Amino acid sequence: MPETSPSKGERTRQAVIEAAYELFLKQGYAATSMRQIAERSGLALGGIYNHFPGKEAIFSELILERHPYRQILPILTNTPADDAESFVRQAARTLVNELGKRPDFIKLMFIEIVEFNGKNMPHMLEEVLPVVLPLIQKFNKNKKVLRRISPLIFFRAFLGLFISYYMTELMLANTPITWIQGEALDDFIEIFLHGVMLPQE
Repeated sequence: MPETSPSKGERTRQAVIEAAYELFLKQGYAATSMRQIAERSGLALGGIYNHFPGKEAIFSELILERHPYRQILPILTNTPADDAESFVRQAARTLVNELGKRPDFIKLMFIEIVEFNGKNMPHMLEEVLPVVLPLIQKFNKNKKVLRRISPLIFFRAFLGLFISYYMTELMLANTPITWIQGEALDDFIEIFLHGVMLPQE
C-alpha cells in the first residue's frame, strides 16, 4: 500500500514543532514567545493558534515526538540476550549510545523538569511500559538469578543509573580528571548488576 503524503495541516504542525524545537534549544522555553515560533515557522501569529492552543501544547507534542525512546525501544526489543545480565549489558550500552546521538535531549529534559514538573512523562510511559515490562518479566521468572524487585522499580533504577552516567559524562567532558571517565560505563553496569559491596565470605 503506497504511503500517503502528509496533509497541509500536518506539514504546518511539523513546521511549528521544528521552529519551536530550534528556539527552545537556542534561547530556552521561557524566553521563547508564540510570536517568535510563528515567525520562525512562516506563519501569522493567528495562524499558529489554528494548530496549537499555546506554547505548552507545542512543547508537549515536541518532547514526545523527539524523545530517544522512539529509537531505543525497537533496538531493545531486538536485543539478542538469553539471560538478564547479557540483556542489561546490551541495553545499557544501547541507551547510552542513543543518548550520545541526541545532545539536545538533556536540554529538553531540563525544560520538562523545570517548566512542567515532569507533566508529559506519563504519556511517554504509556508507550514505553507495554514494550519494556514484558522484557523484564521474561528474565524475572528466574528467581534464582534476580532478586524480588518490581519490574517497574527495576526499569526506574536502570533509567536513573544510566541517564546519570550520560549526564555526568557531559559534565566531566572538559575537565582534566580523565581517570573517572574512559571505560566508566563498564563499571556502572557492574554496579547496577552486582552493587558496590564485596560478597561476604
